[in-house]
Amino acid sequence: MLSLHQRLIQTQKLSPQQIQYQKLLQLNTLALEQRIKTELELNPVLEETQTEEMELTVDQKEENPDEKAAEKEDAEKSEDEFDVEDYMNDAELDDTRINRSPGEDKARPVAPLRETPQERLLDQFHMLSLPEEQMILGEVIISSLDKDGYFREDLSKIVEDLKLFEHVDVSLEVAESVLKMIQILEPVGIAARNLQECLLVQLKNSSYDPYYSYLAGKILEEHYDDFVNKRFTAIQESMDLTRDTLKTTLNLIHKLNPKPGEGSSDLTESNQITPDFVIEKVDENYIITLNDRSVPSVTISQTYLEMLNVNKRKRKIKKREKETHKFLREKFESAKWFIASIQQRRETLMKIMRAILEKQYEFFEFGTKALKPMIYKDIADEIQMDISTISRVVNGKYVQSPVGIHELKYFFSEGLTTDSGNEISNKHIKELIKEIIDSESKNLPYSDDKIAKMLKDKGIHIARRTVAKYREQLRIPVARLRKEL
Repeated sequence: MLSLHQRLIQTQKLSPQQIQYQKLLQLNTLALEQRIKTELELNPVLEETQTEEMELTVDQKEENPDEKAAEKEDAEKSEDEFDVEDYMNDAELDDTRINRSPGEDKARPVAPLRETPQERLLDQFHMLSLPEEQMILGEVIISSLDKDGYFREDLSKIVEDLKLFEHVDVSLEVAESVLKMIQILEPVGIAARNLQECLLVQLKNSSYDPYYSYLAGKILEEHYDDFVNKRFTAIQESMDLTRDTLKTTLNLIHKLNPKPGEGSSDLTESNQITPDFVIEKVDENYIITLNDRSVPSVTISQTYLEMLNVNKRKRKIKKREKETHKFLREKFESAKWFIASIQQRRETLMKIMRAILEKQYEFFEFGTKALKPMIYKDIADEIQMDISTISRVVNGKYVQSPVGIHELKYFFSEGLTTDSGNEISNKHIKELIKEIIDSESKNLPYSDDKIAKMLKDKGIHIARRTVAKYREQLRIPVARLRKEL
């Protein structure tokens, strides 16, 4: 028997302006420059202007208060008509142009603009037409990939954070399905959590010989430890394979790409890094500059503004003029929101960079060993922003400082407390592991268990499997493969 029920649910809907702002937030300086140039081509109401010209325009407005008052009085004659002053003097814009820091003349773009692999991945993902909650989750996953294209984050923690801080409720099962959808986008195997998963995804979505694909899959699923440690004789005997069959199967596995984010698909692809921020030390203070000197500054065209005012003052408007008026009205609204989004992006970037500098002040003073454990939530709580906003900003953006050029993601890492009570980041632990391995005897390299004991002597308690994980992330082979005769 059919029946009707009322149900009250809370959902999160993003306006077109919010979506535009979030997309702009993800862009680095070079991509933003191209995005503004594209918008200038699409929207005739926007025009590029030089800083000196913009200042002159503002001065002229201030020198003619009567004219400005007259325009305002005309606009108030009809409440139903479009009010240009709403767009030209909106308080949230601060001005009708993109404001830049005065006197900025820092690093210039040196790499040709190309669509980043991350943008290509997002374009593919958006074609899937998933529910909004899954789209938000997928964007966070893609923004969390490392330079090799691997997803190293804890998926369950991302799900919990999205639910707690952004009211995006996605089950872990659904999150797994979203991750698997991303993994079969181009390049196949992207967003895998480890090498084994990466190779298996590629294998299952390949067109290789079915028989050898089956054998390769069995090796990767059931004999993976023997495979990575090159115990091929053990694999041959266990699977009862001939030498030629094993060789052909291994050759197939070697054709797979262990780093789908590297090379032509590198998630940080560019000829040379252009920093988005420049941090300089002046006396005892650090000065942050947003490196947007090359970004075109845009304002609203006075020519089109006059056209709109003429149409608005006419008592009788022809049909074609009404269409023109409607067109200009839509373009003015689009221009307003575009300028507002650019300005808001700038303020958000500076706010996050200032928070990172404050949290990691010792790093900029003393280097990597002074890097503190810090997660996205720490910055989100500090500046009262969503975790997804922090994620969008830090991914793919770089800062140049006295200690070098670093991606903003570099400053985020988990950590632990040592016996002395000090907090230490996992990046510092990796540095210590690398130092220990660099100093070992090549005739008798240290095992992971031995390295864990050596770290324990330093007051750092981590398990052997954690040492193994960090060693793999450093691309350092096991002790047996490091041994030299």
